[in-house]
Amino acid sequence: GSREAVERLVREHPVVVFMKGSPAQPLCGFSNAVVQILRLHGVEDYRAHDVLQDPDLRQGIKNYSNWPTIPQVYLNGEFVGGCDILLQMHQNGDLVEELKKLGIRSALLDAEKDEEKK
Repeated sequence: GSREAVERLVREHPVVVFMKGSPAQPLCGFSNAVVQILRLHGVEDYRAHDVLQDPDLRQGIKNYSNWPTIPQVYLNGEFVGGCDILLQMHQNGDLVEELKKLGIRSALLDAEKDEEKK
């Protein structure tokens, strides 16, 4: 759970989530919420690490981000926050913008387009 090891993990993919369980089977409500928010934006390609499998990582990531809880979301190697922050970003449109910076087009943009056509 060294800082370097954690840093490598957060940088291995544009979107990295440290959670309890897996995207297919989240093992806590907050982890599930993060998965659902990403799914709403059509972000299927991301790296998820199950901290329940790795107590060292669980502590290491908390130390790394200086954030006491899991899940934790990283975009482009930068710590974004947990479930509540991601939800806030989702609601105020910041997440669409952040994803755009990563070259990821949010599915919500296409959904809005469809609404306009009707």
